[in-house]
Amino acid sequence: MVLYKLEDFEPSYQESFDGHDIKGLGVYTQGSDEKVGTVSDVLVDEEGHFRYLIVDLGFWIFGKKVLLPIGRARVDYNVDRVYTIGLTREQAEDLPEFDERQTLDYDYEERVRGVYRQPTDSNLPVEAATPLDPLAGLDPLGAPVAPLGTTPTYARDSYTYENEPALYGLNEQDHQTLRLYEERLIANKRRQKTGEVTIGKRVETDTARVAVPVERERVVIERVTPADAGTAVSGREADFREGEVARIEIHEETPEIRKEAFLREEVRVRKVVDQDTVETQETVRREELDVNSANLPIEER
Repeated sequence: MVLYKLEDFEPSYQESFDGHDIKGLGVYTQGSDEKVGTVSDVLVDEEGHFRYLIVDLGFWIFGKKVLLPIGRARVDYNVDRVYTIGLTREQAEDLPEFDERQTLDYDYEERVRGVYRQPTDSNLPVEAATPLDPLAGLDPLGAPVAPLGTTPTYARDSYTYENEPALYGLNEQDHQTLRLYEERLIANKRRQKTGEVTIGKRVETDTARVAVPVERERVVIERVTPADAGTAVSGREADFREGEVARIEIHEETPEIRKEAFLREEVRVRKVVDQDTVETQETVRREELDVNSANLPIEER
């Protein structure tokens, strides 16, 4: 049997108590009105039924926490108190200490139940003061009981909390209210990262060709026969000189290439939000009231 802390089982448990919080209430003995300690938490089973109150016995036994079965407690929100039924200081001292780091198994619960099964108050109801034995008769609530002075026996594999209503039952005399619960789907959404887009730039190289017309100069030598060729000339006209040179400058053009950067285009990056509707379904539970009246007249209001 797996047990859970109340808040772990139902985070919004206060809504079921009209905004009240059972944690933090003072625990008092019934009758003597002596303060025992404080409720530090509640343990429920897999179906959400209350099974134990975790009581910090700061006023009785400093620093010790014990389990109080819900059938041995009465919650009175009018005075913000929890009253224990039949718990004595001696029993509190005998109870095994509750430690969240230890495993809460059948053997540990049996040690707890063994203390509460010891009758200590003759004013307790019959079912609260009488140990239970599946092999014996039935108590007024229909649960099996064992005669006083005998040791109850239970099978580990078949034990249920219903075997001992004196410890785990919520009875009418303690003014308990049966609350019916149902589950509902709460739609919510969370934002999560699905990926990342990286946009960068790289440099690519290419070979560009350009044609540039250039000019080159060259010397052309022409030999021609003048019209007066063969005509005698005087000695003054015939000026023979050695080493006479004619100079002509030759030029040519060479291409001059340079690179120039210019803006080609602009890239703008942005993101848009697409909206969609996602439908999901889940199984929800709801508690319904089963009334076994044994053919007796029942009036529901």
